[in-house]
Amino acid sequence: MRHTNFVRTLALILPLACLFALPLAAQDSQDTSVADAARHAREQKKASAKPATVITNETLSPAPGAEATTSEGQQPPAATADAKSAIPASGASAKNAPATPEDAEEKKKQIDSLKQELANLQDEVDLAQRSLSLDQDAFYTKPDSSDDKDGKAKLDAAVADLKSKQDDLAQLKAKLADLGFAEEPKTPAAPPKP
Repeated sequence: MRHTNFVRTLALILPLACLFALPLAAQDSQDTSVADAARHAREQKKASAKPATVITNETLSPAPGAEATTSEGQQPPAATADAKSAIPASGASAKNAPATPEDAEEKKKQIDSLKQELANLQDEVDLAQRSLSLDQDAFYTKPDSSDDKDGKAKLDAAVADLKSKQDDLAQLKAKLADLGFAEEPKTPAAPPKP
């Protein structure tokens, strides 16, 4: 009786052991192939690694019409002085660079007045947008809104007024841009904490 129990237990354990051994054997061969693939990838990376190209004065071709350089690869002193005087020191265009301190002060005052006018017009546009939104809500919630010709005319006038103010705002922004002033993006203020 003991012998038969042993044989039965062995008959159950042997297939289970084989069942677990097959995936382990497959994983071992997979690990080998992954290792081979990684080794192969490293070899390819080493073979394809090219040195970075360094751009120097010698590797660049001279621009058409450029003057000859000296044997050390430098321009003659006269050409260097002419080239430096042709390029503004600040990198700004000549039309935006004020000639005198008085011109700079006048330009600053003009920019400040345009900024104030821009802020006022922006407030008007915001107010007109809110007012239009409220008027539209009030008009379209009425049951007889399709028959209200006066209300529709009032809405159309408000839309035209808003469009006019937005156009004026765009023109002011363009004037400021022409003066060389880049408008800072407005960040919304954080709501107050309760």
